Amino acid sequence: MSSRKGQRNAARVVREQLARERRRKRTLWTSLVAVAVLVIAGGIGWAVWSSQRSDTFTAPPGATEAGTGIAYGTGPVTIDLYEDFLCPACNQFQQTSGATIDQLVSEGKARVVFHPVAYLNRFSTTEYSTRSSAASGCAAKGGRFQEYAKALFAKQPPEGGAGLSDDELVDIGAGVGLNRDDFASCVSDGTYKAWTEHVTEDASRAGVTGTPTVKVNGAEVADRSPAGLTAAVAAAGK
Repeated sequence: MSSRKGQRNAARVVREQLARERRRKRTLWTSLVAVAVLVIAGGIGWAVWSSQRSDTFTAPPGATEAGTGIAYGTGPVTIDLYEDFLCPACNQFQQTSGATIDQLVSEGKARVVFHPVAYLNRFSTTEYSTRSSAASGCAAKGGRFQEYAKALFAKQPPEGGAGLSDDELVDIGAGVGLNRDDFASCVSDGTYKAWTEHVTEDASRAGVTGTPTVKVNGAEVADRSPAGLTAAVAAAGK
């Protein structure tokens, strides 16, 4: 009798263990399904958000097809310039090598894509990097991007302050031949601020971590001197 009772107890223990195992597996699978649903939903949400963001900016005339920079020149070699108008090293680069880049363009050796990124807003109390980049988009709309970019560097404010005011940005635009009223309206409306964000995000995705960054046919150039740039373009054009 005790033997049969012991067998029943053992059977009951086994059944309880199996039941617990089934419950554990159900709980595990339920958790896995829930996680999968969240991951899928999150992925879909991110994709929708990204696609909406990509459609919310308007690139100015002269921008590349992807809207990631302003292109000028028709040479066979592409020079990508990633610069921030608040960046002192970018200003120095322009003073040292800007004329060489212009010469390479005028000689038909290079095409330039200028990416006016906004990396240094943290060094301005008014997000000057974004404001100046957006204003350069307005200058591109008026057909004076190169002239305006050079003027911005020539009047570059120091880091850590407010930077140039919108009125001062407009004065610079009028000084390089832009229609004051049209340009002022574009600047005050922030027409190209979303574009600036797009340009900056694309640069980050491309691995650009600082300014100035110069690439020749997609390869970063370490020697940004006039001789270094000339040699890099010559090598890329062979």
